[in-house]
Amino acid sequence: MDYNNFESKSAQEILQWAKNKYGKKAGLASSFGMEDMVLIDLLAGLQGDITIFTLDTGRLHEETYEVMERARSKYGITIKAYFPDKEDLEILQKDKGFFSFRESVENRKECCTIRKVKPLNRALAKLDAWITGLRREQGITRVDVNKVSLDDNHNSLIKINPLADWSLNMVKEYIKANDVPINALHKKNYPSIGCAPCTRSIKTGEDVRSGRWWWENPEHKECGLHPQS
Repeated sequence: MDYNNFESKSAQEILQWAKNKYGKKAGLASSFGMEDMVLIDLLAGLQGDITIFTLDTGRLHEETYEVMERARSKYGITIKAYFPDKEDLEILQKDKGFFSFRESVENRKECCTIRKVKPLNRALAKLDAWITGLRREQGITRVDVNKVSLDDNHNSLIKINPLADWSLNMVKEYIKANDVPINALHKKNYPSIGCAPCTRSIKTGEDVRSGRWWWENPEHKECGLHPQS
C-alpha cells in the first residue's frame, strides 16, 4: 500500500478507513489533550467501533482525570487504562527518589519508559494499528510526521496521525464549533499536558511544547512513545 496517498485525505476520511479496516484492532492512544478530544469527537460521528486507551502514569493532573470522565459520559465510550508496573516504580523511587527525572535526560527517559513506554507496548501488543493526535506544527521532533505509515518501532504496526497537517488554530476552531470538552488546564496556557511534575504553563510566543520538560533542550522533548526513525 502506498501510504503517501493518505496525505490528501481528510481526518474524517482517514478515521473512517481505520474503523472499516481494523475495527477494535485499531486503538486511539489518548492523553485527552485538545487533539485527542478532537479525534474522539470525530470518531463519535463515524460508523463502526474502535479501541480507546490511555496511559495512566500515576502522576497526572486532576484536571486530566476530570476530562476523561467528561469524555466517557458525553460520548458513551469505554476507556482502557494501562498502568506502570508496580515493582518497576517501587525500585525507581527507592533507588533514585521521587524527582530523579529532573536530574538528567537519561533519568527522565527512564521514568518515562516505566510510566509510559512499557504500558504503551502492552497496549499495542493487542492492536494492528494505533491512532495518535500528533501534529507537525507541535515542534521540531514532529515536523516529519506522516498521516499514515508503518511504525517500525512497534513491530510494523500501522501508525495513523489524522491531524498531522492541522494547525493549532484549526484544532481550537473545531473544539469551539463542536462544543468539545477539553482539559481545564488548556484555558490556563497549558497547550500540551503530560504528568503534573513535568508540565507547566507557557508564555505568549513560546513553542506549544515548551511547557513539557521545560528544563531540557527542545530536541530532547519526547518521552519515547514516538521515537524518530
